[in-house]
Amino acid sequence: MVEQADKPEIAADQAEIDSSPVRVVERFMEFLRRGDLSEAVALLAVDVRYENVGLPTVHGRERVRRLFGRGYDDGAGFDVVIHTICADGASVLTERTDFLTFRKLHIKLWVCGRFDVQDGQIVLWRDYFDFLNFNTALLRGLLGVHLPKLRATLPARA
Repeated sequence: MVEQADKPEIAADQAEIDSSPVRVVERFMEFLRRGDLSEAVALLAVDVRYENVGLPTVHGRERVRRLFGRGYDDGAGFDVVIHTICADGASVLTERTDFLTFRKLHIKLWVCGRFDVQDGQIVLWRDYFDFLNFNTALLRGLLGVHLPKLRATLPARA
């Protein structure tokens, strides 16, 4: 299988997969991008903590699965461009643009994330974003529902 620049190959054989913290996070984001929730959630520890700073924390793999599953079931989509990713031991930091879609609503949002990885699984996923930036992106998204020229677009992948 040939790798495409914007869709890295994800091996099915878990024994051959690089389980370095950075690679685990990259694979996790790629599975979410593809809408493959089962594979993404498999990279989360059973007792994972998912935090969006300023919002309630979601505890546990199954709660994260339900949270994201509702969105995907309702036709929501997720895309991401990771601008910077680096690790200090088991902690991985990302600077990225998340692109959320809900039918005609498109929201482009700058996010910083911290992922703690143990034994190839994410035990902590903490995202930070600016609420003013989010509200501005939401307003633009709402305007874009009726004025398609205003819809957010995902930045180019490096």
